[in-house]
Amino acid sequence: MEQQSKRIAALDLIKGMSVIGMVIIHTLLIYANVKSQSETAIGSFIVFLGRGTSIFLICMGVTFMTSSHQSLASSIKRGGLLLLAALFMNFMKFMIPVIFGFAPDNFIQKYGWHAPIEQQYVYLVLLGDILQLAGMSLLFVGFIRKYVKNKYGILAIGLLIALVSREVSGITIDYPVINYVLDLLFSNDFPAFIYFPVFPWMSFIIIGMFFGKWYLELNYNSKQLFKNMLYVGLLFVALGAPLVFIYGDYHYNRFYHMGPGGVIYFAGWTLIFLWAIFRITANIQENTFIRLLKYCSRNLTSMYMIQWILISWGKGIFGYRQHGIGFVLLLIVFYMILTFLVQFSLDILMKKKPLFFRQRVSADETVLK
Repeated sequence: MEQQSKRIAALDLIKGMSVIGMVIIHTLLIYANVKSQSETAIGSFIVFLGRGTSIFLICMGVTFMTSSHQSLASSIKRGGLLLLAALFMNFMKFMIPVIFGFAPDNFIQKYGWHAPIEQQYVYLVLLGDILQLAGMSLLFVGFIRKYVKNKYGILAIGLLIALVSREVSGITIDYPVINYVLDLLFSNDFPAFIYFPVFPWMSFIIIGMFFGKWYLELNYNSKQLFKNMLYVGLLFVALGAPLVFIYGDYHYNRFYHMGPGGVIYFAGWTLIFLWAIFRITANIQENTFIRLLKYCSRNLTSMYMIQWILISWGKGIFGYRQHGIGFVLLLIVFYMILTFLVQFSLDILMKKKPLFFRQRVSADETVLK
């Protein structure tokens, strides 16, 4: 069977949508004032969209299992590259404005730091986002893919990571480099703040791997796969909802560092959402917008880095969290166009087709899966 037949079109579209969504979300978070983020319908909705990280991670897990690059060495190599890319992106986001003198004063001041300025810069460069999570996870999930052959064994590992996540949170020792690795794994907030620690967020990737393995066992029957996602999603929501709403301090814990109940609950809604998107897009014909989303999916890693760097640099021009929702919407359009223009320019420099009219692509053109 050709590799192309293993691809799930709905997942490509969802990953493409995530590129559009992250430009919208990050522009709002950087430029909108507190009132616009929390007291307007549009701002509140965009902030809500920011809770959709689990969608991307489960998609990443599914495609990781169907990738043509199945070796453990490939997974470790890509994980290392993502970690280097994450540090490079943070340097470009935070240090270039400082070096060239266009970083807004109120950005640094908002933290209320009393530490030396050099230590503050190190903190910013080491901040942990989705790239760090993906990179660290790839160092681990390659072993799971290689050595765990039963899909329920894969699922059990994912749920176990969620189960222990709150208990291992905050593990630390007095060695800075090792401490940073522990930060990425368990988030103890020193020497950096990690938005998406491996425990528990890798659980979503492994849950996606469970469905990727199931997809292979179903002989690439995507219709049955998404039906299974619906059933498992309903079960997860039923199990997770009481934990989140009754014991929220432990199981939800402000989203970024959630416990087992939060993981199960959000995974459940994510699986239901994926089923719904599959049903909606099943009969949609290829058109320019669909090709655009597929283009975004193929270039997800680079476009993620481009939009974050551009939006962060713009703080020196437009200010930091100072604007109403109307101006922010204009900035969203501006950064959307600018992100695509930079990506198209990179395509030209790398002698790739710059636009999005390629019909057939390899299943492994992106680093993030």
